[in-house]
Amino acid sequence: MGFPISSNLNLRCLSPSSTPCFTRFQNPKPNSPLLHFLSTFTHHPPPPTNLKMSCSGASRLSFVSVKAQMATEEKSISGDRMLVFVPPHPLIKHWVSVLRNEQTPCPIFKNALAELGRLLMYEASRDWLPTVTGEIQSPMGVASVEFVDPREPVAVIPILRAGLALAEHAASILPATKTYHLGVSRDEETLQPTVYLNKLPDKFPEGSRIFVVDPMLATGGTIVAALDLVTERGVDSKQIKVISAVAAPPALQKLSEKFPGLHVYTGIIDPTVNNKGFIVPGLGDAGDRSFGT
Repeated sequence: MGFPISSNLNLRCLSPSSTPCFTRFQNPKPNSPLLHFLSTFTHHPPPPTNLKMSCSGASRLSFVSVKAQMATEEKSISGDRMLVFVPPHPLIKHWVSVLRNEQTPCPIFKNALAELGRLLMYEASRDWLPTVTGEIQSPMGVASVEFVDPREPVAVIPILRAGLALAEHAASILPATKTYHLGVSRDEETLQPTVYLNKLPDKFPEGSRIFVVDPMLATGGTIVAALDLVTERGVDSKQIKVISAVAAPPALQKLSEKFPGLHVYTGIIDPTVNNKGFIVPGLGDAGDRSFGT
């Protein structure tokens, strides 16, 4: 794996059993969390600008992080590799910053999480939703139109509690949705997940498109447990998109090893998880801060 660092960062990932794939980062900074994250897996310090880096063997990345990526390009590079998208929109950066601030009151925190979720779901649904075309009569004449097909609703699965806030605006941005609630708690000592509420159907219809919404991808236990339940119900991981506010390397590594073709959309990637299972610097307990409990 090698990637030249410049004003437009190109990441080249090699797989032992497939041809190389390429993706593109726009305007990375030498000290950005994304480059710090990449260096975690290459066992090198964050690279300075204009430095070409390479590594080989066991330190190859098993997934691709994408700073900015058009969905049409996405089809050609993904294959069976997990993709992590960090959209560089200034509003996403703004709401992540509001969430980070320990002084942010609970109502504003919850609203910021909802707005961040709206933007991430907008980015994740690009070139992904089924559409129908036709003609309608406008006040000035006949127009060719294209609508999102309401016969194929997107399944939205918020992981309680904080997933409710991140998924709050799903119905306002997606013309047709079905919401299935999933409650997963984490033992504070062992960090192991326990499912306490499961409102998933016995089987999802063939070809279903799924958003799994979990604000914090830290150790990966909760999101892996949730995706196991979804894939057991007939959904291929390529049909699932994970929406998160903040992600960390341990969770992303677990997801990449178990769910090939999965796409993750996150507001930011932080470098570490502490011994209590919290992302650092992160934003604290998203559930407690959303609901004031």
